[in-house]
Amino acid sequence: MIEHATPLARTRVKICGITRPEDVDAAVAAGADALGFVLWPGSKRAIDEARLAQLAARVPAFVTRVGLFVDSDPALVARCAEHLDLVQFHGEETAAFCAASPRPWIKALRMRDGLDLVAAAEAYHGAQALLLDAYRPGVPGGTGETFDWSRIPASLAKPVILAGGLTPANVAEAIGTVRPLAVDVSGGVEARFGVKDSARLRAFLRAVRAADAARAGD
Repeated sequence: MIEHATPLARTRVKICGITRPEDVDAAVAAGADALGFVLWPGSKRAIDEARLAQLAARVPAFVTRVGLFVDSDPALVARCAEHLDLVQFHGEETAAFCAASPRPWIKALRMRDGLDLVAAAEAYHGAQALLLDAYRPGVPGGTGETFDWSRIPASLAKPVILAGGLTPANVAEAIGTVRPLAVDVSGGVEARFGVKDSARLRAFLRAVRAADAARAGD
């Protein structure tokens, strides 16, 4: 079991790769804390600025709107930030680049061999959290693959958002092992790319809540 900064009694849930109004509604109804919108055109789940404005306006109060960017033009980030509460930098952005974000931000790190998470947490000290994802060369995210959760050190100074291959079947184990601030899922609750499955969304949230209940009884 891994212990890290900012443990919470309730694991937060981010549903990423939202592309349709009905999926905004379904994710919110299932109990999601945050919705992720992909603003990187290389993704099969990408949306444009106009679609972002439409979807973001549908998100109710107290649900966080997160925009995912990959080495994007700062002007794009600034324009999109008008519709966002949080920015997720998912490329090779430097700490200085991230610090110029017009909104609070999180930094995604792909768990490539040799990555020093302690040093990364120090370098990206302005981040609200670190999102840890599986590594595949040339693919910024959305691989549908898990990584070795034991690689997350107990001494990590930043809260962890756990991503990478999470599904209703394995998220409880992930929470029990990592005890993250939040979990992030996209493909694990989809019928196909960019189309969420309401039943899988509900199953994922049930599994998270069951893991939290089990953790409370530890």
